[in-house]
Amino acid sequence: MKELLLVVDMQNVYREGAPWACHNVGETVRKIQLLLDSGKSDKVIFTRFDAPSEPQGTWMAYNNEYARINENNYLNEIMPELKPYTKRYPVYSKSAYSSYAIKEVREATAEADRILLTGVVAECCILATLTSLIDAGAKVLYLRDAIAGQTPQWDDAIARIATSFSTIHTEVATVTDYLSTV
Repeated sequence: MKELLLVVDMQNVYREGAPWACHNVGETVRKIQLLLDSGKSDKVIFTRFDAPSEPQGTWMAYNNEYARINENNYLNEIMPELKPYTKRYPVYSKSAYSSYAIKEVREATAEADRILLTGVVAECCILATLTSLIDAGAKVLYLRDAIAGQTPQWDDAIARIATSFSTIHTEVATVTDYLSTV
């Protein structure tokens, strides 16, 4: 089975103490590192969110509201624990919530039998990516402990949504469950 490990938006702005901190993001980083170090995936892609440079509609208000964050290079960088992996694997930028908006992600999805979904923010970019992947006909493995939202309640809610598409479109598992499979 050809698998794509998709690491969504693991940027400093989501670290503990940062403006858009996700709870348990440290554990999420460790789980993603386990996946990367396992070598089980055929292909790995990192994505990062960058504010739209030519915003339309409500993205104009978004850019105004979050200008201080959008202009901060440190907050928008990939987290230091994962940055070494970006020397081996590509990082593609997007200015939409769904990582499926990226041409290279769409191409890699078309070649994969299953997408391993990881990253942040469960209730935003992960949810948007999940539904886009489902619409594209991709089989998604939602690795719930390698995904962080802003609260445990959001984590649980989005995992329940992912489960609701099971078993045809999605599977929901932990990284340990996934790594223990042959």
